[in-house]
Amino acid sequence: MAINNPYSAYQQNALATATPGEITLMLYNGCIKFISQASKAMEDSNIQEKNTNIQKAQKIITELMITLNKDFEVSKKFEVMYEYMNHRLVEANIKNDQSILKEVENYAIEFRDTWKQVIQINRQKQHGQGGQA
Repeated sequence: MAINNPYSAYQQNALATATPGEITLMLYNGCIKFISQASKAMEDSNIQEKNTNIQKAQKIITELMITLNKDFEVSKKFEVMYEYMNHRLVEANIKNDQSILKEVENYAIEFRDTWKQVIQINRQKQHGQGGQA
């Protein structure tokens, strides 16, 4: 399979070697992608495609909720936001409302960008400590 589809092999390898932080980043990117595809399908009046992509985004948000580390107080706030985002996606699907999709997409982008910064800061700390050893 890998010989016939190098991109698929690359994706599988990237996922298998990713850190938990990188996987979270991939989840945010996937959520954003599916919301964008749902919005496009909504524009095209493709109800099935819209529904499929909104459900994919919801599954990612559910996965983000499940994997929250409940030992931290901030996790409770993320859980509330993820529940809100899921609720809004259902509402967008039912009402065919692109503005709701945009709202949820903006939250996902904000979380993704913040998460990217966290990963970069952690890498800088690791490399900084490694240079002092």
